[in-house]
Amino acid sequence: MVSNRTRFWILIGLVTISGFSQGMLLPLLAVILEQNGVSSSVNGLHAAALYIGILISSPFMEKPLQKFGYKPVIMFGGILVIVSLALFPVWQSLWFWFILRMTIGIGDQILHFGTQTWITATAHEKSRGKSIAYYGLFFSVGFTLGPLMTNLLSISIYLPFIISAVISLAVWMTMWFVRNQMPPQEHQTAYGTSSIKRFGLAIKLGWAAFLPPLTYGFLEATLHATFPIYGLRIGHDVNTLSLIIPSFAAASLLSQIPLGSLSDRYGRKIVITTVIAGGIAAFTLAGIFESSTAGLFITFAIGGFFVGSLFSLGITYMTDLLPKELLPAGNILCGMSFSIGSIGGPSITGIFIDVFEGISFFYLIVVTLVIVFLGVALKPAPQKAASSA
Repeated sequence: MVSNRTRFWILIGLVTISGFSQGMLLPLLAVILEQNGVSSSVNGLHAAALYIGILISSPFMEKPLQKFGYKPVIMFGGILVIVSLALFPVWQSLWFWFILRMTIGIGDQILHFGTQTWITATAHEKSRGKSIAYYGLFFSVGFTLGPLMTNLLSISIYLPFIISAVISLAVWMTMWFVRNQMPPQEHQTAYGTSSIKRFGLAIKLGWAAFLPPLTYGFLEATLHATFPIYGLRIGHDVNTLSLIIPSFAAASLLSQIPLGSLSDRYGRKIVITTVIAGGIAAFTLAGIFESSTAGLFITFAIGGFFVGSLFSLGITYMTDLLPKELLPAGNILCGMSFSIGSIGGPSITGIFIDVFEGISFFYLIVVTLVIVFLGVALKPAPQKAASSA
């Protein structure tokens, strides 16, 4: 069996291919459905299927993890994703693809929950921010590369799905070399066996930490699922969009590790509010320069540099606010927050661009970021030490 360090990088590899498949699916299916004449509102609701899967599966994962351990849970989630990707070429149907998207969401959430909890439970406290930053960094690597698969549509609409399934299978097989571990059991004695009770306490103590994942989900899904539709309507072509979209995730590659390290040194709250402020400025400029390819590329990159780390920063902030025995519940709630934002993003912005044709949808993003900024900024200092006693 592999060492703990090698295990860490295998887990990171799984996160990378998960980001790759998600980054590919959102713009790829958005473009296919738009070219097939599907309305932007229906397109946005269809994109929400991935996150509906994440949301409905989230409350049911803690007990299987406690019963079977990390490895079986992660491998089950991974195989769901692989099989679903391989089935896309079987039948081109709106509802069949909706079910496959939802199944991928379930598999991705199971995989992410297992890897997040394993990493957060075993990372050293002094370097936890940096460890989770690697998690976010390599998810972003996958997410950056995923939209490039849209260029393969000129060859075959099925080729991106086949390639993604093969790559995912290759990485998934490395988990066979990892020794299984069981998660900490302390929460069962500290807070009883009721998941609802643990979730309620986790929300009470750490609600502010769930806002960044929610915001990142909103941004990720909106920029990858709705922006391709919006971009086509304001005059940009598919090849241009396939380069603009990845610039958001690509820029986050530069900032994930530095921001994680800065949050270890100066605190999560100050770093999170600073990056949200940067995102507000970036997307305000995106609304102004949306007709310019160069302008969008630059503003997407600036936005990604700042808010592209919100998910990993939110997870680390959650570990500051919650006692260790509530980390499994906290990781589930981070995933649920991400999925709620991701469901709301394409749905709300899809309706928005249909109804308010003269207003840039980037301004809706700005309003969202302002609300989240205020929520995090107004959160009192963490009471973790007192609450865990």
